[in-house]
Amino acid sequence: MSKNKTIIVQERPISVIETNGQDYISLTDMVRNLENGLVLIEKWLRNKNTLEFIGIWEQINNPDFNSTEFGGIKLEAGLNRFILSVKKWVERTNAIGIMAKSGRYGSGTYAHKDIAFEFGSWLSPEFKLYLIREFQRLKDEESKSYQLDWDLQRTLAKINFQIHNDAIRDTLIPPQVSKEMSGIIFASEADLLNMALFGKTAAQWRMENPGKTGNMRDEATLEQLVVLTNLESINAVFLRQELSQTERLNKLNEIAISQMRSLLGNREIRKLR
Repeated sequence: MSKNKTIIVQERPISVIETNGQDYISLTDMVRNLENGLVLIEKWLRNKNTLEFIGIWEQINNPDFNSTEFGGIKLEAGLNRFILSVKKWVERTNAIGIMAKSGRYGSGTYAHKDIAFEFGSWLSPEFKLYLIREFQRLKDEESKSYQLDWDLQRTLAKINFQIHNDAIRDTLIPPQVSKEMSGIIFASEADLLNMALFGKTAAQWRMENPGKTGNMRDEATLEQLVVLTNLESINAVFLRQELSQTERLNKLNEIAISQMRSLLGNREIRKLR
């Protein structure tokens, strides 16, 4: 899915589209206020040094790149009759680094950030530096926003964990039991939630992920953390109702499935990524 964002570079609004987890920057926006701007993109694309750069980028990043066709294009480069558009480049080589787009997420020529930076350098070294700075500012803001939301949900999960523990202490732990027994009961209830949400216990997760130092909750998605906070509160209610562990597991699993389905289709949650 594509997401449209905008950065301002030397008073020029420039669209950034995320496609398949990769950022593409609008070359069209980069030259919009320049004389013969669109011609500059074609002129840059015909340049032999440009072709060498984007060809190497494709060979590194694109397993379906047609290197044989690329070799033919390189031989043609420099001839007076040589003409190459973005559309022809993509059609002949199966390139993915540059694309021509139209539709709701923006129209024009877009290039992967690596290639867009190279184009920016060709336009002006100064412009390239401002482009990189503003792009990095955008990524920093996105990272901070996601981390803030993740930290908030992790904090909520920890707060609800205390509520959950209080319910366990009130309903499952007999008076004056040893700390060892209390730990066993808490672990059992924690794994009840793990099974309901993740489909496995903490021990099973550790066996499957021997190289990771955290736990499955540290690796959880934002949606899973939201559901986890809800399950902890709901399980606390179930405990006070004295439902058996089997009953609670079945009910919590049904709730987890329903809530995950809702959250995965939620537009507001998707905006946080």
